[in-house]
Amino acid sequence: MSSDVTERGVFGRLVGQHDVEQSLRAAALSARGDSSGSDMTHAWLFTGPPGSGRSVAALCFAAALQCTSDGEPGCGQCHACTTTMAGTHGDVRRIIPDGLSISVKGMREIVNIASRRPTTGRWQVIVVEDADRLTEGAANALLKVVEEPPDRTVILLCAPTTDPEDMSVTLRSRCRHLALVTPSVESIAQVLIGRDGLAPDQARFAASISGGHVGRARRLATDDVARDERARSLRLAFDAASASTAYKAAENLVKSIESETKTLFTDVKERELEELKVSLGGGGTGKGTAGTLRGSAGLIKELEARQKSRDTRAKRDLLDRTLIDLAGMYRDALSYALGSSSTSTHPDMAERASDLASRTSPEGLLKCIEAVLACREAVDFNVKLQWALDAMVASIGEAFRPPFSRSGG
Repeated sequence: MSSDVTERGVFGRLVGQHDVEQSLRAAALSARGDSSGSDMTHAWLFTGPPGSGRSVAALCFAAALQCTSDGEPGCGQCHACTTTMAGTHGDVRRIIPDGLSISVKGMREIVNIASRRPTTGRWQVIVVEDADRLTEGAANALLKVVEEPPDRTVILLCAPTTDPEDMSVTLRSRCRHLALVTPSVESIAQVLIGRDGLAPDQARFAASISGGHVGRARRLATDDVARDERARSLRLAFDAASASTAYKAAENLVKSIESETKTLFTDVKERELEELKVSLGGGGTGKGTAGTLRGSAGLIKELEARQKSRDTRAKRDLLDRTLIDLAGMYRDALSYALGSSSTSTHPDMAERASDLASRTSPEGLLKCIEAVLACREAVDFNVKLQWALDAMVASIGEAFRPPFSRSGG
């Protein structure tokens, strides 16, 4: 364990979030009664870009609230801190959706838990990760407990932004908002060096191409598959510029995503189905066993629907990583074309960014970025991946369509 984590307790897991850390420490002290301030409230909203540590901040705060140390809350050493961070504390519930949404049924179950008094800890803490996936019904169910909170319950919500498309305005208005920022390259590198034992050069390079995402920096530094995925994403920037390669590249990307998703979940699906059948009496020899299984079609359909939703979410997440890399490549090319000195998203691809800049105008590169963003939006609106990608590469191809000359002729 790095000295930073030891000195800062659980908050040592936060990267580049000094102001947020100070706010959470003050609130935890206030909640304990060690502070005369009124920093503590019953509902919190953590927002920030991917990789900034929204859920980490929420979990660290949960640990600080439960901490039994006589010193600073969130010591990281007591039983309450270690079990909270490990996800095994009896009074800390984490909702981590693996599908497209958080249903009203699931949220009502959580609301029932939230109404109980804590059993072993100081607080009943509910952490909702990806709260932007709450359905309208689920948000309304949660709103009731946020508006009339039980005495010892704290709700911690995590979402990308406070935009109405990400978070119910009414629900947002009942929460104290903490905005996390993108960690700096150096702060990410120090984490990889101190916690993961990576060589400084390796750590700094991975941090520089991670887009400010701590977890991705770690994967890029240690995982060949992650590096291959990134290379594939960046190749698409060039393949999409040519009509002869654009649509085939888009088709291959979809096939790759579908194959990876299948690999991820095949064993999980089989295990889930087997566990459901066993719970319904599968394998039994009693008189009612056959009838029970025949009547289980509805439950099996429900399981299949959840699995399909999880598959769709995974495919979208995999595609989104590619699109973010792709947008970054066109952004670097645009910076090069305009002579900007801004930090590159892909500093190891400077020559290729220069090549892209020489093949179209700044307006064309802007059109490429807009096409990528439009693809992300289309996927969010349930457009099929292949159709969304085909539309994207068509728009990108138009930006590179000759004739073009740097003089504008």
